Amino acid sequence: MEIKERKLKGVFEVTLKPILDDRGFFMRTFDDTIFKKNGLERKWVQENHSRSEEKGIIRGLHFQLPPFTETKLVRCIKGAVLDVFVDLRKDSATFGQWDSIELSEENKKMIFIPRGFAHGFCTLTEISEILYKVDNFYSPDLESGLIWNDIDVAIDWPTKKPILSSKDSNNQSLKEFINNYKSIDI
Repeated sequence: MEIKERKLKGVFEVTLKPILDDRGFFMRTFDDTIFKKNGLERKWVQENHSRSEEKGIIRGLHFQLPPFTETKLVRCIKGAVLDVFVDLRKDSATFGQWDSIELSEENKKMIFIPRGFAHGFCTLTEISEILYKVDNFYSPDLESGLIWNDIDVAIDWPTKKPILSSKDSNNQSLKEFINNYKSIDI
């Protein structure tokens, strides 16, 4: 397992190292000792599984407000997704900036996204499944989101006409988020 920090402070790319043989592979997907050694100690309280059945679906960009902000550890176990995260942390030097990573069953990468980020993904294959651990419990009353095509964030999505849920179609812009909340204080 290799862990390296990305351009947005606190976000880490985790590359898994499968052991291959003629039967398939074995791979450790989480090791508390390795995560602690890299300063990523968390108590994971939930694990979620998302399946999308068309290419071009965008889910997100979701986040939870305090006190239910959450760290996520995301990996794609089937197909491929472009995973995207936007910094909404109070006093962050990269507030409002985004980054992305392709996660796939082939590249066996994960992304560690700390509290205070909006998160979403776009499916790159017909069938895509992701698993993600979170370190806080879900609170529907404190869930919110950024709109996928906000011109101020300017994410370079792989589709211009995504398939969206009605909820995600009505997410707020970054300007609306700033007017409503200013930032996320973690």
